[in-house]
Amino acid sequence: MSQINREELKRISDKNMDTFYNYLRLESVSAQGRQIKETAKAVQNLIENIGGEAKVLELEDAHPVVYGFFEAGPAGDSDKTLLFYDHYDVQPEDPLDEWNTAPFEPTVKDGILYARGVSDNKANLMARINAIEAYKNTAAGLPVNVKFFVEGEEEIGSPHVDEYLKAYTDLFAADVCIWESGSKDSEERLGVSAGIKGIAYYEARVDSADIDMHSSLAAIADNSAWRLVQALASMRNVKNEITIDGFYDIMTPPTELEKKVLDQMPFDPDASKQTYGLKQPLITDQLPYSPKEALAFYPTLTISGLLSGYTGPGTKTVLPRQAMAKIDVRLVPGYEPDKVTQILRNHLDKHGFEDVELELITSVMPFRTNLEDPFVKTVMDSAKKVYGEDKVVLEPNSAGTGPMYGFGKYLNVPILGSGTEWSKSGAHAPNENIRLADFYQGVEHMVVLLDSYKHSRK
Repeated sequence: MSQINREELKRISDKNMDTFYNYLRLESVSAQGRQIKETAKAVQNLIENIGGEAKVLELEDAHPVVYGFFEAGPAGDSDKTLLFYDHYDVQPEDPLDEWNTAPFEPTVKDGILYARGVSDNKANLMARINAIEAYKNTAAGLPVNVKFFVEGEEEIGSPHVDEYLKAYTDLFAADVCIWESGSKDSEERLGVSAGIKGIAYYEARVDSADIDMHSSLAAIADNSAWRLVQALASMRNVKNEITIDGFYDIMTPPTELEKKVLDQMPFDPDASKQTYGLKQPLITDQLPYSPKEALAFYPTLTISGLLSGYTGPGTKTVLPRQAMAKIDVRLVPGYEPDKVTQILRNHLDKHGFEDVELELITSVMPFRTNLEDPFVKTVMDSAKKVYGEDKVVLEPNSAGTGPMYGFGKYLNVPILGSGTEWSKSGAHAPNENIRLADFYQGVEHMVVLLDSYKHSRK
């Protein structure tokens, strides 16, 4: 490790805990535009208060992005720059009645810190701030230059990230990037991800009549609910196979190295079932690829929501005139949102569902770092020094989504993710949390990583 000991890192982290809690109290729900500018200002203050340069950048109709910069210290390598990507926005706190604590009042119970946004992604930003402060307190200073890109739209699909990166490419120029997140699994192994899946998120609608009708007319009239569920059922069968012509043809096959890395990645299906309380077998039981392959290498097709007719208490016999579904397609390399839209549209038309409207609401491109890049080894080796040789797992990409693609496109940097979450952090869910022990470890990892990057080959 660097010259900074673990006790000093904990002292700094504890000293900054009130600041951290105040950050968590900000209700930065991007979907509802709550306290966005206030939170961006708070992030600027976090950076400036420990001697960094910070700017709040704004584009029209976009939530602000915070730029941060810390110069390498007297003993550092100023030819190397590491960029941290984080986001200050959070998901809505609903449903409120399932929270055991107030969502925006950070609460510690049995070493676990509960708050909306704590695991996704406010703790990781704070861990990085603490690590930098620790280095700033030394005579040697930071091992390398450090920059921050902290956005406020990640939870709504980061619609303006590419615009910010295009407009401020020189400002955010870096050699490598550490992503916002990383989590321990049920066996306490830290997952370090080298990529993400993209997403194409749709709203599908059917209008079958001008008004809702008495359900006795079902004897002669079709209705939107049936039309929509039949259209959806035509896309995926009871064996969980996606039955859309051409859907898999555009997938870029994984490389031999990516396959090898995935083979070494542990996965316990029973632990996943237990963590999430799954009531059905894994869908991969009926598919020609494994759960690990599904999570990393294959696209998905998901119904994320359905709405039609009467869903209140009691009885109302109605023939619904409208139906709506939210459809979530996770993308892997080779998939582009426009291509997927055309494939879905062709399928619906071919099967007689021309009346089903399909609107692309949100889209994010997939991204995967070249696993032969030397930064992969640097991050993995630094993590093993903190978490243990057999407690760090490299993932070719996570099953989740984020705006990595633009950072690869405009900044041309390798990107790896590491964070402070654990298997029961419950990101996006009620009672979102982190364990404080993981938080302290996350600070330590950032300290070791910065030192390791200084001594790595560029």
